Amino acid sequence: MNSMAADAGESVRLSVVIPAYNYAHLLRRAVDSVMAQLRPDCELLVVDDGSTDATPQLLAEAEALHRPGFRHLRQDNAGAAAARNAGLRLSRGDYLLFLDADDELLPGALDAVCAAVQAQPRASVFLGGRVTRRADGREKYHPPPAALAPDLCERLADYLLRKKIGMGHGSTIVRRELIARRPYPESLRGGEDIPVFAHLFAQGEFGTIAQPLVRIHKHADSLRHLARDSDGRMALLIDEIFRGLPASCERIRGAYAARRYLSLFRIALRQGAYRRAGRHWREAVRQDARQAFALRQFRKNLKAVLAGLLRRKAA
Repeated sequence: MNSMAADAGESVRLSVVIPAYNYAHLLRRAVDSVMAQLRPDCELLVVDDGSTDATPQLLAEAEALHRPGFRHLRQDNAGAAAARNAGLRLSRGDYLLFLDADDELLPGALDAVCAAVQAQPRASVFLGGRVTRRADGREKYHPPPAALAPDLCERLADYLLRKKIGMGHGSTIVRRELIARRPYPESLRGGEDIPVFAHLFAQGEFGTIAQPLVRIHKHADSLRHLARDSDGRMALLIDEIFRGLPASCERIRGAYAARRYLSLFRIALRQGAYRRAGRHWREAVRQDARQAFALRQFRKNLKAVLAGLLRRKAA
């Protein structure tokens, strides 16, 4: 474990936690975006998840440059969920903001978060705006939801199925005791944020922050874009999402599972893995045939079939 420069007994209002693995070429941007606006009542903690690139050197340089308010630690590689949980345990803030190592906080984000926490003391989860930037430089602003459905299961359906609510790292701030009840599932190596966010929808009281807090960079080597095509991992993810949720919300499990298997079906088609695609299709139909044959899903499936045929023809 590396530096823990700040006094462990000193409390702070907000901890920004960055899990990092082999992102030295992008991590400095994330660190600088936080430290440029760090307040006395905030801290930045970076968890190096066993990187084999220049990440340790970069963090040592950042510590020398940015103390106090900056801390970092190193652990054996255990995945993003384990790195975030380590940050949860060792951070000192009453609230936490998890930032991905390839993204950046926008100017004024920490001031906006701290102002919202003060103005809405009953809220245990805050949703802020976010900006996504594609590799070609195009950007799009995504505002926080104007309102959340009062019914818990409808709220979850808006997040999991209807995609009416966007929730992600960098634009979600959560009170420590709430996320400590449902830390990131370390058995998952992908999609580990979804069970946590589902828990927040079930248990949290929400506030919003209108301004954009984070710029999320879309790029080809992003770890978040890796395909998860294992049936076993998908079943584990779905079980983790619905574990601990009210029994009444089981009614949306089948529809959500069908959507996930349809996504795997389309990935397999584009890769030319037709046997695997057929297996995913059958599982989607078994979970919820209505989802499998819905018009919107049909259009997506047709595009994937055509892409697969073109790939096969080119081969």
